[in-house]
Amino acid sequence: MEVRTLQYFLAVAEEQSFTRAAARCHVAQPAISQQIRSLERELGEALFDRDSRTVRLTAAGEALMPHARTVSAAVAAAKAEFAARSGLLTGTLSLGAADGVESSSLPALLGTFHRLYPGVTVHLVEGASAGLVPQVRQGSLDAVFVAVPPTGLDPGFGHRVLVRDEIVALVAADRPQARQAALSLREVSAAPLITYGPDSGLHPRLRRAFEEAEVPFRPAYSTNHVALQLELVAAGAGIALAAGGAGGITRDPRVTVVPVTPRIPYAKALVWRAGPHSSAPLRALLDLPPSAAEPSPSE
Repeated sequence: MEVRTLQYFLAVAEEQSFTRAAARCHVAQPAISQQIRSLERELGEALFDRDSRTVRLTAAGEALMPHARTVSAAVAAAKAEFAARSGLLTGTLSLGAADGVESSSLPALLGTFHRLYPGVTVHLVEGASAGLVPQVRQGSLDAVFVAVPPTGLDPGFGHRVLVRDEIVALVAADRPQARQAALSLREVSAAPLITYGPDSGLHPRLRRAFEEAEVPFRPAYSTNHVALQLELVAAGAGIALAAGGAGGITRDPRVTVVPVTPRIPYAKALVWRAGPHSSAPLRALLDLPPSAAEPSPSE
């Protein structure tokens, strides 16, 4: 049983297609088919159910999957480690970042990554969660920093939480609500509501919180830019619901930050497509310990 054959097996299982697996592995389709048939003969069981349109794992294939993933991950980790030891790790790490990334631990993590792997170019793409996550699934981005949806992430994704926070209300400092200890969602909804748009990863969490409180969720202004939310609040346009850790919200004297009740906690995470197809730079980033996300004393 060869490592390459197990990698071909994983590619077919994940792509559910011999054609797509061959393209991913940069080999001809007959070569993959031959290797899979050889593996099935060696194990004495069929690994895939095949028909004209689909390829599905058999019970034997399901049993082989965790072992194949373990072997492939170990080989990839060894290659990445020795590439780093010899200073040869190069390439591009493509990351997507939704709003709030500047207040997360990702910048410090990337700082440590650069010091360890200066030969890797990091390409950052800004956007909203709704547009970034599909790019990870398609492979055009290695990983993205997005809000974790209230229903959880796709089981095909791996993730590492980088932010735990909660939603707060932004109120003009001269309004009576600014002097309250907390605001209920019903009190917030009595004013024009300013908050994130439907393409934001925090939008589903806000909608669910309003539904659970039996309060209509009707944003009057939708923007993912917290700086613009602040300006709208200061101009008297309404009350905003924003991420508590968003940069600048506590430094503007025109606006007061007020807790929301019930609390609306959320998490933001680095999300990637799980499997052996991860790039060497991404594997190197994910191998960094949690302490690597802390700024160095000189920063």
